[in-house]
Amino acid sequence: MDTKTTFSPAERPELVDLWNSDTDEDLVCVDVHQETHDVKTFTFASTQGKRFAFEAGQYFLFDLDVDGEPESRCYSISSSPKRRNAFSVTVKRVTGGKISNWFHDNLTVNAKVKANGPLGQFTRPNARKYLFLSAGSGITPVMAMVRELADTCEPADVVFMHAARTPKDLIFRNELANLADRVKGLRLQFLPEAVSGETNWPGLTGRISAAYMKLAVPDIAERVVMCCGPSPFMAAGRAIAGELGVSPSNYIEESFDAAAIDDADVAVVEQPATRTFQVEFSKQARKIEVAGEQTVLACAKKAGVKLPSSCSNGVCGTCKSKLVSGSVEMSHNGGIRQREIDAGLFLPCCSKPLSDLVIDR
Repeated sequence: MDTKTTFSPAERPELVDLWNSDTDEDLVCVDVHQETHDVKTFTFASTQGKRFAFEAGQYFLFDLDVDGEPESRCYSISSSPKRRNAFSVTVKRVTGGKISNWFHDNLTVNAKVKANGPLGQFTRPNARKYLFLSAGSGITPVMAMVRELADTCEPADVVFMHAARTPKDLIFRNELANLADRVKGLRLQFLPEAVSGETNWPGLTGRISAAYMKLAVPDIAERVVMCCGPSPFMAAGRAIAGELGVSPSNYIEESFDAAAIDDADVAVVEQPATRTFQVEFSKQARKIEVAGEQTVLACAKKAGVKLPSSCSNGVCGTCKSKLVSGSVEMSHNGGIRQREIDAGLFLPCCSKPLSDLVIDR
């Protein structure tokens, strides 16, 4: 007698559809975990049971409705890409942070959100030696890399250097200690700026410096450096790595700051005189002039118009806005989907006006 063998999705995971970044967007929160006093990890699954294919170091762009206003924010994936039924992001509560506070105060198990991803190019190249250099919530993408190394049993020579304000702010501290016992080539270097709350701290304190790097990672010039953290920290890491002989091709940093960039951090380059256009921000009742060779975001920031922004180069999608009228030349790097463009959305950070504009901001 003929028999027919069937498999459940749990037995044959390849039978489950993969999440399609071009068409899928609906996620459900399946777990919330308190990491530190002001950091939580949120785990998401597809509402349709789809599996995720991403690389350690990538991120998701969350499209949210906060107090009746559309908001977008990027959060790096902190979970291993080898665990594909769900993914996690780890969010630090920021004083005055609209979206981080919304995550902490409102996002609970079974809550549904929309997101676009995976996105980003901050991924680990093949190398013999690495230095993972992070600060604050910038630990999330490199944590995904360490978790991947543990899941694959890949031979590793990794120095993981993480900076924080105090020992209690060291995200994933206990888990990293456990991973260091399993991943034989993983060496940890924690660097709190101060020891308040843990006066018996056994290591060094302060900020990263060339002198500290020489002591902690004497062979840094032989390593690929993966750096993520606040912009000033990454700038310091870049300078120190260069001073100690790291080739520019071996220094890789995340292209967006996990927190929104302050107005002062947005560079506005004066352009030669060209035709100018009137750009109106309808909700703020503001009108500004934007030259045809300038981006809408750069001129808006210079004029004091309030627009959310982060990467400023079309990657993260944080500044995504509705174009009510007019047309632009947009050169983005994955921060917006074609169907969103078709619906009239655009990214001011990488768009130059081709006519007068009215923007729903």
